[in-house]
Amino acid sequence: MAGETPTQQLRVRVQGQSVEDYPARAPEAATGEVLRVTEAGEEILHRGLAPVTEAMYGTEPLRQLIADMFATMYVAEGVGLAANQVDVDLRVFVYDCPDGDGERHVGHICNPVVDELPAGSRVLDEDDEGCLSVPGPYKTVARPDHAVVRGTDWEGRELVIEGHGYFARCLQHETDHLNGYLYIDRLPTRARKDALKQMQKMRDEVMAKRAANASAR
Repeated sequence: MAGETPTQQLRVRVQGQSVEDYPARAPEAATGEVLRVTEAGEEILHRGLAPVTEAMYGTEPLRQLIADMFATMYVAEGVGLAANQVDVDLRVFVYDCPDGDGERHVGHICNPVVDELPAGSRVLDEDDEGCLSVPGPYKTVARPDHAVVRGTDWEGRELVIEGHGYFARCLQHETDHLNGYLYIDRLPTRARKDALKQMQKMRDEVMAKRAANASAR
């Protein structure tokens, strides 16, 4: 998901757990390679992805993928990134995202599933949303303002990640990616076409900034 990682000091939760101190960027990014971000229209973004299997947990390729995803997300100035956005068919995403309550959330999750909220407790939040795979435009998307996502970490340990506000939006946006949906797929036809039109106009400027960020690492 497009956005800016907070630079001000916030309370931090890593993998859902509060920590006393944490750097400006996830340490994993230091060993990661910056990969190309796939764009709307590429086949891998428009289908469901393969699950992380038991045989993959704890392996170096999975650890390296997560490191690469963090590095790529920061260069692209995002707050979340799914594996198919770096052309990998695997149900994994990473995030470094603030919420509306003064907390920063950092981590990764494999095989995430978003809990279905009871209709009576669902409150929709309408806000602008962007995507690293739709470089440039933002559009208003309605999503529940609370999300609970269940999955595992890269070593297979169970995770339950809860988000409110902007972070809830991020969790839902990234899980959508793993199911083959972009945020523009949730828009009315006219708004979707406008977003793609804006993307074509803004793409070169966005890509130039990403290239400059990669060079400055």
